Amino acid sequence: MSQKFQAMVHHRDDIGFVKLSGVIDEDNELADLTDTIPTGTVVIELGEIERINSCGVRDWVNWLNALEAKGAEIVLVECSPAIVAQINLVNNFTGQGTVKSFYVPYFCPECDEEKVLLSEASEMGPPPHEPPVCRCDGCDLVMDFDDMPDSYFAFLSNQKKVSKPDKVRSVLEEFGSGATGSSLVQSRPGAGNVSQSISHTSLPSVPTLPTISGIGTGVGTGVGNLPGRDYSSVGQELVSAIGDKAIAAPPATGGEKSPWLVYSLAVFLVLAVGILGFLVWGG
Repeated sequence: MSQKFQAMVHHRDDIGFVKLSGVIDEDNELADLTDTIPTGTVVIELGEIERINSCGVRDWVNWLNALEAKGAEIVLVECSPAIVAQINLVNNFTGQGTVKSFYVPYFCPECDEEKVLLSEASEMGPPPHEPPVCRCDGCDLVMDFDDMPDSYFAFLSNQKKVSKPDKVRSVLEEFGSGATGSSLVQSRPGAGNVSQSISHTSLPSVPTLPTISGIGTGVGTGVGNLPGRDYSSVGQELVSAIGDKAIAAPPATGGEKSPWLVYSLAVFLVLAVGILGFLVWGG
């Protein structure tokens, strides 16, 4: 079986349990599971499905149709946000089945953390549906619902009741992940590595100016070079100057005379010669 798609099948009496995880795409191998699933009530756990593409949706719908043709009654539990999105987009995504429970996504802007809260469809009440309150484990603030309520909870308007809730509950307790309560909070599938690589501050980092390299010292070694000036630290000086909101004249280095002092003396001499000439010729 594909490494990015995993499936486990258990059954007891007239009820079966199937746990799917990973990615449902063109390499899903769902069809191979059909003969291993008995007739009767089939509970499919989807909490660890991270993604499903168009090929996966096609194979999923065909697979549910094949199971229902055998007489299976489909019950979907712990539907991940990726599955909920497809339920709302594809009319026959659940076939004749029922969604018993699903995950609701949340985001904490203070801690930059994503969470999902397991909710029972039967406990959501009549429309308009509002997301349950979920608090952040880090700062204990109320987390933001990470979607649009009208679109995310749209599928609840067409939900049916589970015909054998006691049997479904028992098989979940025996084979499921243990997430049978509506208060369970866990990290969003596939988001663990992402949250670890993101900085705790949401502000973007300010890029530093690159150091100008490959420019020598002395007259004539580069365009715009000043005599005796080493330009390898120009980038750092510009960053410091911008931080102080003013660009100061570069200091003299290495005991050499500052080029600004040289220019000042040259200007002074030119002015002195001009004044002297004016006095001589004008007198």
